[in-house]
Amino acid sequence: MRDVMPSSPLHAPLLAWYSRTARDLPWRRPDRTPWGVLVSEVMLQQTPVDRVVPAWEAWMARWPTPSALAADAPGEAVRMWGRLGYPRRALRLHAAAVACVERFDGEVPSSEADLRSLPGVGDYTAAAVRAFAFGQRAVVLDTNVRRVLARLLEGAEHPRPSITVGERALAESVLPDLDGEAAVWSVATMELGALVCTAASPSCQACPVAAQCTWVALGRPAYDGPARPVQRFAGTDRQVRGLLMAVLREAHGPVAKPALDAVWDDAVQRERALDGLVADGLVEPLDNAHYRLPGVTT
Repeated sequence: MRDVMPSSPLHAPLLAWYSRTARDLPWRRPDRTPWGVLVSEVMLQQTPVDRVVPAWEAWMARWPTPSALAADAPGEAVRMWGRLGYPRRALRLHAAAVACVERFDGEVPSSEADLRSLPGVGDYTAAAVRAFAFGQRAVVLDTNVRRVLARLLEGAEHPRPSITVGERALAESVLPDLDGEAAVWSVATMELGALVCTAASPSCQACPVAAQCTWVALGRPAYDGPARPVQRFAGTDRQVRGLLMAVLREAHGPVAKPALDAVWDDAVQRERALDGLVADGLVEPLDNAHYRLPGVTT
């Protein structure tokens, strides 16, 4: 994917920069599979690359195909997910693997409609798989790409809180026409946002497209849009859910309720978190006194 000739002066410096500096990530290598790309995209949602790489490698060693994962219990996917966070993603991957087996002969489909039909696959993931697994022209808009394009094309330090029709149209207007070049442009823009055009400390002096950047030309004006949410973790239900899941992942069988009660002193919050895990399908109650990961019998 790195030897595509640019068709526009806007694309040339960024594609050349990517060809020189792209990180060697396993889901970008020539031997990547569509399944490996799908797994990476789901894991990378709200999780840093350095945490995803070892988790992805372990996952792909155990379940190298959708069929391999579909044959296992969904609870094993949750267990393997470890501490990546947002473990519902593991259940969605398992459900997607089952759908691939049942409807697509065990393969990850390549069309937008078929990809969108998989559980847990939305606009972004479908576009990313089409681009990075199949080399198709698709508008890939993750947080990093949106920030780069907001600065480069609109002169805004940060993008709007949610994607608009206009933002998507603007992104498509600068996407190269050819499939292969468009796919590389998308991953190169993503890489620029991750390594250079970062949210807090952009390195404009090292940016290959600083000369074309509207934000730089305007003097890097500060963001003046709606307040950007700051997520906290300590003391939240999310922290309690993580502690409960850690006990269940490490167990080799059903877990007695007292072992779960021991992870958090606030009984009301603890029960709320446990009820939420059950409602999300991440935990299976066997009776009022024992719980397990879904479908795991030993």
